[in-house]
Amino acid sequence: MNKTILLIPYYNNSEGLIKSLKSVDSDEELDVIIVDDGSKNKFDEIILQSNFKAKGRLYFEYLNQNQGIEFALNHGLKISIEKKYKYIARLDCGDVCLGKRFAIQTEFLEQNSEIKVVGSNVLAVDSNDVYLYAINLPLDDQSIKNKMYINSMLIHPAIMFNASIFNTVGYYPVNYKSAEDYALFFTISKKFKMANMNQYLTQIEINEKGISVQKRKQQVKRRIQIIKENFYFGYYPIYGLVRNYVLLFLPYNIILEIKKRIKK
Repeated sequence: MNKTILLIPYYNNSEGLIKSLKSVDSDEELDVIIVDDGSKNKFDEIILQSNFKAKGRLYFEYLNQNQGIEFALNHGLKISIEKKYKYIARLDCGDVCLGKRFAIQTEFLEQNSEIKVVGSNVLAVDSNDVYLYAINLPLDDQSIKNKMYINSMLIHPAIMFNASIFNTVGYYPVNYKSAEDYALFFTISKKFKMANMNQYLTQIEINEKGISVQKRKQQVKRRIQIIKENFYFGYYPIYGLVRNYVLLFLPYNIILEIKKRIKK
């Protein structure tokens, strides 16, 4: 058994899942747990095995009915912790690992024991793999915590956790639909140090038909709720609230165009 496991929630996207598994470098020492959230479009375990070249094994878990990504993630976390993995990484179907991402992040956490969550800069592409923009994030703990009030400063499919933190913070909250990761990061930020690596280690897919885009308004509303629950009178919380209220009413195509112009 390896010390690191990759958690991938799955829902009706076998093509994206294969793409993600194929992107894991063959030299990575990594196990993977895939949690099917009650899909109708089931994946083929044999095909997945044939597309996974890393030095590790695949685990498959199946939920009886679709409950939502937060339930699939918590199921995968529970099993990963029971199996006593030291580190738990994340990736979503359709997103791609760049280089030896997991070895790099594992080494970073090994060498910086005070850091319990590490992410990285990411590249964003459309559903045809056409480059859209780069996301460059704050690197140090305090900058991440300050700017979390504006938006998540950890890109969910690009992170790796030290598994020990879940004994303290619990799992993903289930009452923040479409923003369960943002809520979890706020909880973690109160107890532990976080960091981002100044490298592009993950490529994320921005799919206009994807769940994250379809549920954007719900996500922004939940983000506003989380900011209010963690609010204090200061620049970042006030600016974050104003910004998110503006985003709530802006059409997504305008937001995407702004991101392309700012971040290219």
